[in-house]
Amino acid sequence: MKMTFRWYGVDDKNKLEYIRQIPGMTGVVTALYSVPVGEVWPEEEVKSLKELINKNGLEMEVIESVPVSEDVKLRRGDYLRHIENFKENIRILGRHGVKVICYNFMPVFDWTRSELARVREDGSTVLAYNSTAVDSIKPEEMFNSI
Repeated sequence: MKMTFRWYGVDDKNKLEYIRQIPGMTGVVTALYSVPVGEVWPEEEVKSLKELINKNGLEMEVIESVPVSEDVKLRRGDYLRHIENFKENIRILGRHGVKVICYNFMPVFDWTRSELARVREDGSTVLAYNSTAVDSIKPEEMFNSI
């Protein structure tokens, strides 16, 4: 088993040099966040991301995620092209040594948390879920096209 840590890219407050200091940590779980859902990830950007991670003494072990578009989930619009692009993203990541690719297939919201940075007593932040807040969301009003 390898120890990896979630890293949200160059704008993440958790810098690679901090992650590397965690005992036993060998790699990161990351993604390309600038590419629109359903599009092919530019191979040069994948290569650059891997090089940056490696330069900081870590491995790009896991990609989470290569998003699945709503068109694919609903089998509408450009879904066939998006499926081909997803397959190409798998090939690109494989060429750069990625062994694990995660994806979420949940409709509309992908994953849901009511708070992305709830402050704890010690000053750290965590994801949080409040069912009352989530239950008040009305997806039919947010996404008329679905």
